[in-house]
Amino acid sequence: MSEPTRILLEEHEIPTHWYNIAADLSTPPAPPLGPDGKPIDPSAMAAIFPEPILEQEMSRERWIAIPEAVRETYAIWRPSPLMRAVRLERRLGTPAKIFFKYEGVSPAGSHKPNSAVPQAYYNRQVGIKRLTTETGAGQWGSSIAFAGQMLGLEVRVYMVRVSYQQKPQRRVLMETWGAEVHASPSPLTETGRRILATEPDHPGSLGIAISEAVEEAASRPDTNYTLGSVLNHVLLHQSLIGLEAKKQFEKIGLYPDMIFGPCGGGSSFGGIAFPFLADKFAGERRAAGLRCVAVEPESCPSLTKGTYAYDYGDASGFTPLMRMYTLGHDFVPPGIHAGGLRYHGASPLVSQLVHEGQVEALAVPQRATFEAGIQFARAEGIIPAPESCHAIRAVIDEALRCKETGEPKVLLFNLTGHGHFDMSAYERYLRGELEDYTLPDELLAEALRALPSVG
Repeated sequence: MSEPTRILLEEHEIPTHWYNIAADLSTPPAPPLGPDGKPIDPSAMAAIFPEPILEQEMSRERWIAIPEAVRETYAIWRPSPLMRAVRLERRLGTPAKIFFKYEGVSPAGSHKPNSAVPQAYYNRQVGIKRLTTETGAGQWGSSIAFAGQMLGLEVRVYMVRVSYQQKPQRRVLMETWGAEVHASPSPLTETGRRILATEPDHPGSLGIAISEAVEEAASRPDTNYTLGSVLNHVLLHQSLIGLEAKKQFEKIGLYPDMIFGPCGGGSSFGGIAFPFLADKFAGERRAAGLRCVAVEPESCPSLTKGTYAYDYGDASGFTPLMRMYTLGHDFVPPGIHAGGLRYHGASPLVSQLVHEGQVEALAVPQRATFEAGIQFARAEGIIPAPESCHAIRAVIDEALRCKETGEPKVLLFNLTGHGHFDMSAYERYLRGELEDYTLPDELLAEALRALPSVG
């Protein structure tokens, strides 16, 4: 082979600092607000988050040191490989070079432990004994269950009911690591009981599961809440992905022209794209024409059809108001199989970059994503998670455009995890049972009517 297809780093090359994009934004991030429309003090969230996490959430420092104990746990699976999809390139007949950062090598099979481990570490550091969280597809729940076990913390997971039913193996994985898993909405919280009283078969949503986890954490002094996406500190932790990828591209003397990441809350997209955007913001010549594309499902298109406004991060209004692209906190997404992308809003940082034109957003239909995932699996051997298939769809389409134009672009995407626990979804696609769903304008308008009138 004339060019390397698997670019590796040594254990000592695990980054020593996370990158914080908030330091490089031309406009400061909009502050979170209370129900009265006034900026909230970080102490208002101290009932559910430890102080180090709150400091990271509000920080505008460019580099934040990674504790050595966290790096030691990262070393179980990091650095993750950067791989070139040469077999896919050949099948497509494209002059483009397609690279992917493979995050499926973690114990939980996805990128999510990159934030789960430091969140568990900082909570243990301040004496917290229990953690609550929500999970959609199960990747985050699995990751916090793993991190809790590594660091000696109890974990309770509220899993969106439709995913709880679709993906029993994810539940078993969490339970194997000692976590307690409940379908959401559940009878354990006031939020869950209220919803079940009116709709016993409610499919659930990430917004509802967040409400349940936050409600429980706020009611117990020994318990804190952990979140797998959306918030600034989560995207900070995920910057590991892009930081490693930059080192790996340096080893082969290349630099991406376009970067793609699946986007629900924003952790996987931010993780791969933000460290490269730092080069663009710094005026580096190699990044002058860099394009970064956040790829979301047509059925839950917060970035492409949502409104840029202040909204709650959960269904019950327990969280602060955040300025983001949102479909409305009352919005209940359909039960698509990319459960990690079923969220009504998006990261305030990603939203701001889209709003300012620094980042592009693209929505793709469900069946086309599975078609791309199978095309990738048959070429490269790795079966991708349904969330990752969104980025793969966009990459394949761009590679085919390069075939038409003759442009030898370097394309990079974040393969956020493997699809080994998602085979029922692939089975339904192969049987022709999956359907596309485009969000009707009238449903969107109805959900947006509940937006708070602040900000």
